[in-house]
Amino acid sequence: VQLQASGGGLVQAGGSLRLSCAVSGRTSSSSVNMGWFRLAPGKEHEFVAGISWNGETTYYADTVKGRFTISKDDAKNTATLQMTDLTPEDTAVYYCAASPLRYPVGAMSRYMYWGRGTQVTVSS
Repeated sequence: VQLQASGGGLVQAGGSLRLSCAVSGRTSSSSVNMGWFRLAPGKEHEFVAGISWNGETTYYADTVKGRFTISKDDAKNTATLQMTDLTPEDTAVYYCAASPLRYPVGAMSRYMYWGRGTQVTVSS
């Protein structure tokens, strides 16, 4: 499974960004759970959001609930993270990840496929 994240950048506080993750290789987005993690300097790795292989179940960290929305488009083999009302605390490198569908979408330790990170910087 290959994952390619895109869409990061610099935005002012209160702004929005949309991250995309393209799935390729010997699988498709309909066969794996998809998730977004982030890593900020001095902070622990955080599981931000996840969506189940069939799109029926989502997970959000408390820090992003109500501001971030995860979705997927199986026709395009992509997963998207729409981020709104961004704050400087959202500044981090964001990683797209996937886990086998037999695991719950919220099982962070089961995400075994990773893409390269994309930087999100929110200025105050």
